[in-house]
Amino acid sequence: MDNQNAQMKAPYPGTHSPAQNPPEYPSAGFSGPPGYTGHPAPQAGYPIPPAGYPAPQASYPGVGPVGFPGQPQPVSHQSGAPAGIPWMPAPPPPANCPPGLEYLTQIDQLLIHQQIELLEVLTGFETNNKYEIKNSLGQRIYFAAEDTDCCTRNCCGPSRPFTMRILDNMGREVITLERPLRCTSCCFPCCLQEIEIQAPPGIPVGYVTQTWHPCLPRFTVQNERREDVLKITGPCVVCSCCADIDFEIKSLDDKYVVGKISKQWSGLVREMFTDVDNFGIQFPLDLDVKMKAVMLGACFLIDFMFFEMTRGEQRSGVW
Repeated sequence: MDNQNAQMKAPYPGTHSPAQNPPEYPSAGFSGPPGYTGHPAPQAGYPIPPAGYPAPQASYPGVGPVGFPGQPQPVSHQSGAPAGIPWMPAPPPPANCPPGLEYLTQIDQLLIHQQIELLEVLTGFETNNKYEIKNSLGQRIYFAAEDTDCCTRNCCGPSRPFTMRILDNMGREVITLERPLRCTSCCFPCCLQEIEIQAPPGIPVGYVTQTWHPCLPRFTVQNERREDVLKITGPCVVCSCCADIDFEIKSLDDKYVVGKISKQWSGLVREMFTDVDNFGIQFPLDLDVKMKAVMLGACFLIDFMFFEMTRGEQRSGVW
């Protein structure tokens, strides 16, 4: 009884400790009365991320304390190319594919849009041509720029020899087109037009050579060993008048049409006052990727031969 009274009068009931010595409470692991689970133990820390997940990003690009430079960004557009147009993401390169041509493995259509040069429109002074090369979704695949000196451009006109450099979205030159100076008249079957396609630069992957014909523009597509692969045949009168102009890509025996290169009608004002052209190329999806690059070279050769401005008048064909 005395012990019970002492416990009731103690500052902390249930103990015999004096007031100046408060009792020590049991740890969180104390089981407590039956059915009582108690409060859960405090969380020791965030769990470790499972193996195989990438580490979290240290900071977001362009965000950080004042005075610290932001993280450098990848190239989104090329010099001279308009910004705001998305680039086609690069697919994994297949085996035996020249570097940079992996973009062509997944497409069966190309769109080529020539850029307007304001200086050329206002003064008639011939400048280097520039082109955007896109897929059917409007995503840019390549950017092409002519590399020709001023004297050659303005003295030789559309017949000029040129080097066309084609760049990918990283600014790497992946295709080079070389057109030598050749005869432009169909009356002479020797020394006709030709263009060489290199991918990568310095390594030929094919050629496009003009084939003499009294009535039609004809070309032969050759591989890197100068073996004939395909033919290209255009209309008798190469004149753009409110309609597209098709150059058919055929088999060597002329029995099958496997694709086409189309000069697209760009509108009356643009056709009359500029030499800016739009082209479309269609080919089989399973065509050799090198031959797809050669078709791109054939398109540029056709553009210079038939649709470049010469002394204020558009060429309407020589056949």
